[in-house]
Amino acid sequence: MKRRIVVLFGGRSAEHEISVVSARSVLDALDAERYEPVAIGVTKDGRWHLVDGGPRALAQAASPGALPAVAEGAGPEVALDQEPGSQALVAADGDRTEIDVVFPVMHGPYGEDGSIQGFLEIVGVPYVGAGVLGSAIGMDKAVQKVLFRAAGIPVVDHEVVQEREWEEDAEGVEARAEHLAYPLFSKPATLGSSVGVVKVGDAEGLRPALEEAFRYGSKAVLERAVEDALEVEVAVLGNDDPVASIAGQIVPRGHPFYDYEAKYLDERGAELLIPAPLEEGTHAEVRRLAVAAFCASECSGMARVDFFVRPTGEILLNEINTIPGFTQISMYPKLWEASGLPFADLVDRLVELAIERHARERKKGTGARRVIEPPASTGGRPGR
Repeated sequence: MKRRIVVLFGGRSAEHEISVVSARSVLDALDAERYEPVAIGVTKDGRWHLVDGGPRALAQAASPGALPAVAEGAGPEVALDQEPGSQALVAADGDRTEIDVVFPVMHGPYGEDGSIQGFLEIVGVPYVGAGVLGSAIGMDKAVQKVLFRAAGIPVVDHEVVQEREWEEDAEGVEARAEHLAYPLFSKPATLGSSVGVVKVGDAEGLRPALEEAFRYGSKAVLERAVEDALEVEVAVLGNDDPVASIAGQIVPRGHPFYDYEAKYLDERGAELLIPAPLEEGTHAEVRRLAVAAFCASECSGMARVDFFVRPTGEILLNEINTIPGFTQISMYPKLWEASGLPFADLVDRLVELAIERHARERKKGTGARRVIEPPASTGGRPGR
């Protein structure tokens, strides 16, 4: 029997449009003989719509040069049945559609940060990708760096800045930025796709950069620019025994860095070199560290891990992404294709991993509590 796969996309974050583009690629990769896809678009205010024709139809309706988005009226409104274990979508008229797996292709807050994962856990529906904790860690650039350092994984020098701290002690923040040295990058701590990221060349540029970051959240990260390094990415796949793809290099073209426009709007905005031009030992170490980062952040299913590799061979971890881009030019599927796993097979494997993890976790904590009787007394004093 075909598995009914809900591809969930859009959402409330600033990465809404990128999610729609990624979902189109996932839907196109699903084998029609094995899966029955259901395209659910989430509007920017959080409403779920059954989108007939999926992201492709939204793209056709979008204005020329604009990325597609899920708008009100994109299709019939639906909701996930919240009766645990029901695994069904419910329409406004009460019509029910049984489902097997949810594939969240939702980038950013309210989709990639553990929010939707927690909801799916509560209602007992299998889903692709990291669980609640792994998703939350992967979304927060500040928290993940603490964990990586504790795991012995080198990270880029950085400072975490709270919005209130900036408002009350701007001079203190400016001093910390000077300690990092310019140029540096200012980023929202809980967003991806380079949204809100600014390369800051000097002290005068710090204020507008942080104000841009705080448009998207109350926490920002300042990172020292690593300008003498290769920007290298590795894809990781698996649950308890994850494996790493070969590494690839990102080379921005005509952009100051691998920004939003280079990633999604400019077809010639970057060159992808697969495999990355690394020495054999360095390549192996990057892959090892990618798996170590995956495990340290308690990921499952998939993740893309980004590094800087200096000419000396020094490797610095930049960040981990638990729902990487799935567009036709995205690194995650391209790295696996170069490693011998075509896009369609990759999607198959991700679905299987989701079902495997759900089946294993369903066995935990679902039965009655066991009562362990104490051993019979021998008349002596109780042990301590």
